[in-house]
Amino acid sequence: MKRWNVVFVLGAAQFVMVLDGTVMNVSISTVVTDLDTSVAAMQAAITFYTLTMAAFMLFGAKLGDVWGRRRAFVIGSCVYALGSLITAVSPSVGFLFLGWSIIEGLGAVLVIPAIAALVADNYQGRERATAFAVIGAVSGAAVAAGPLIGGAVTTYSSWRFVFVAEVVIMLIVVLCARIITDSTPRQMIRIDIGSVLLSSAGLVLIVFGMLQSKTWGWVIPLHAPEIAGVPVAPLGVSLTAWCIGLGATLITLFIRWQRRLLRDGRSPLMQPDLFSITTLRSGLSVLGAQYTVTAGLFFMVPVYLQMTLGLDALETGIKIFPLSVALVLFSIVGTALSRRWSPRRIVRVGQSILVLSAVLLLGSITEDLRGVLFGIGMFLTGSALGLLASQLGNVNMSSVSEKDTSEAGGLQGVFQNLGSSLGTALIGSLLIGALSTSFASGVAASDLPSEVRTTVSAATDRGVTVVPAADVVGIGEAAGLTDTEATELAGIYRESQLSSLRVAFVGLIVISLLSILFSRGIPAEAMIRRRTGADASEPERT
Repeated sequence: MKRWNVVFVLGAAQFVMVLDGTVMNVSISTVVTDLDTSVAAMQAAITFYTLTMAAFMLFGAKLGDVWGRRRAFVIGSCVYALGSLITAVSPSVGFLFLGWSIIEGLGAVLVIPAIAALVADNYQGRERATAFAVIGAVSGAAVAAGPLIGGAVTTYSSWRFVFVAEVVIMLIVVLCARIITDSTPRQMIRIDIGSVLLSSAGLVLIVFGMLQSKTWGWVIPLHAPEIAGVPVAPLGVSLTAWCIGLGATLITLFIRWQRRLLRDGRSPLMQPDLFSITTLRSGLSVLGAQYTVTAGLFFMVPVYLQMTLGLDALETGIKIFPLSVALVLFSIVGTALSRRWSPRRIVRVGQSILVLSAVLLLGSITEDLRGVLFGIGMFLTGSALGLLASQLGNVNMSSVSEKDTSEAGGLQGVFQNLGSSLGTALIGSLLIGALSTSFASGVAASDLPSEVRTTVSAATDRGVTVVPAADVVGIGEAAGLTDTEATELAGIYRESQLSSLRVAFVGLIVISLLSILFSRGIPAEAMIRRRTGADASEPERT
């Protein structure tokens, strides 16, 4: 390939974008202690990091069209560096939320669509396919390296230094950006702010509703928020259902509004006709499902390893290492297989392996961890994700014409980050909600004295906080329980953690199975290059 330096610069930015989430996940218990916060608060921060990107990705892609993609890339990198700096010095979870979840997310909405579009600008034909594969492999490498980097730095120093390093890397990326060619002319268009508000509000409401389901309940109200002492549950229905329903309504209105803008000769935020391209629609759906599973897995596995088994951040990273190795390896294998196999075949093999790996991981979740089974499950998970990563970027970007690369990159970013948000919110809420239910049932059915059961029930009436299982004995004794009662309570809590993890893994298996249905539109023949004409409804094949 010519000009490897360009893909190196773009890949460095991509590496940082992906690294962030995995680093924070393996550092959950340390950050909770350092900032005096909770696992639920960290779940919200992780969710809103990717949700910010999903909500404003189309806006970022459109700004790239107006400003120029390289300029948007540089501005976004600077904003991202600022957010990383604020995160690195955060004295509280509020500052972390501002720096990481908001400012870094807003920087990423400019960088991520620009990366995809600039790859298309700088490479053609098979070189372009290889460049997209390289970016996919870099993403895989970031997922792979994140747990080990985050684990080692957190264990032996501080998680804050990871974000200091990100500041340095992004500044180097900005200095090197001049070597990148931006051959696409800027568009003199007016961005419709109403479209931005509709799309972002819709996505935020859907994900926020799922995030709060562990507290509010899905349909039947559990612990509804109160205003002046009056529970807020319109018509006796949980706010979760109202948020998701309202969010879906706003997204529907957004799509209709885009069609109206087109009819009126104005520039839409998103070309709704892009979803009529079967290949793109299928590729984006599989991508979203893939990231839902990945984010859910990277939230629940560290919680299990750290909160249930008591491992530190580095030990957690080492346990995840088989996934890391396999992801990088099979990203390369998938690229090589694409010379003989169609993208659909590779994707479906990856999806089938993902289902199998989730079943194996479910079987490994015990009080003392079935290490060999867990290692095999993590390796197979990485293999599946590597095969998917090697194909989906090129499938999506090769399905559209030159003029639509920026929007396709934006949509890819939306589905990637929306999937991550939904994965953390949905799987995390399943885990925490199941923990509350299981713990309450366990205490009620236990041999603990009735006054103890009443006290514990009252203390956990609004849900159970995820804490290290080893700390429950001390918490019980501090609350006035005897040694025997505190030990029994700790046993109930540990078993409740395990049962809730199993529920969450079943959720991952269901999502993995459903994703296979989305792959029907993936090309059944090898894809070489993208059309450059106006009609890009189908990719060119060999």
